[in-house]
Amino acid sequence: MKLHHIGLVVKNIQKSLGELTQYLNFESTTMPSLVGSQKVNICFLKTNNVFLELIEPADENSPVSKFAELEKMEKNGGRIIVNVVKGFEDRLTAFIMLNMKNTNCNLIELAEKK
Repeated sequence: MKLHHIGLVVKNIQKSLGELTQYLNFESTTMPSLVGSQKVNICFLKTNNVFLELIEPADENSPVSKFAELEKMEKNGGRIIVNVVKGFEDRLTAFIMLNMKNTNCNLIELAEKK
């Protein structure tokens, strides 16, 4: 099996694209396009044989607009390890253990946007 793409939820595709291209070179990029059924705009960036997909909420009811809600994660079986505290750069942070059986990436740090 071959990896096709990695999706990144971003607040703003244009700003994120500008930031990413400062550090990485892409062979091609697609124009942002709306996926109405998911209420998101997407853009693909090709590097070698793998794509990065930038996913931006198209409206406030998009499934990704509140992507890392601590309460939702807890309702779905996550266990809060460190409740919300001031963390690096004075951002609010929290740690939650997710019940993912097929990966070793179970501990997630949630950090407030700067």
